[in-house]
Amino acid sequence: MTLRKLRDTGPPQGWARRFYRAPIFFYRVGLGGLLGKRFLLLHHMGRRSGLSRQAVLEVMRHDPATDSCVIASGFGEQADWFRNLMETPDARIELGWKKIDIRAERLPLDEAEREMVNYGQRNPRAAKLVAKLMGYEHDGSDEDLRALAEILPLIRLQPLGVGPHETASA
Repeated sequence: MTLRKLRDTGPPQGWARRFYRAPIFFYRVGLGGLLGKRFLLLHHMGRRSGLSRQAVLEVMRHDPATDSCVIASGFGEQADWFRNLMETPDARIELGWKKIDIRAERLPLDEAEREMVNYGQRNPRAAKLVAKLMGYEHDGSDEDLRALAEILPLIRLQPLGVGPHETASA
């Protein structure tokens, strides 16, 4: 089976937007570390307003040696945080109890496909849920995961001063 589009979706609006933004509260009161390293708080700059913005995002993969992370824009290129980050790639994240200055880089398709397949194999339920939220039916196959990687932009968040293949102590 190949990835099948069920419905059109976009970034959440109204109450759904409030629901998605609710975890920001935990970070604001100093409890973001309770969400572990499965989620992060992204502090980024609004591309038009120049104001500070925040978004809580799922971490697809975290490298503990460098604190680099891979995330996906679940609402595609339309997501405000994604558009802001592509405009101004230097930002800050809160990961666990750490605050880290990062630079964002969109992954090339071949690397994004490998990351998505790896994520789907480690988290099959989450991969199906992400696909469903995006309006797709995903059968769990690597083929469908690669197709999702063509639709959802994947981004590497690299700590400043640490190259993609260096360790934090290098």
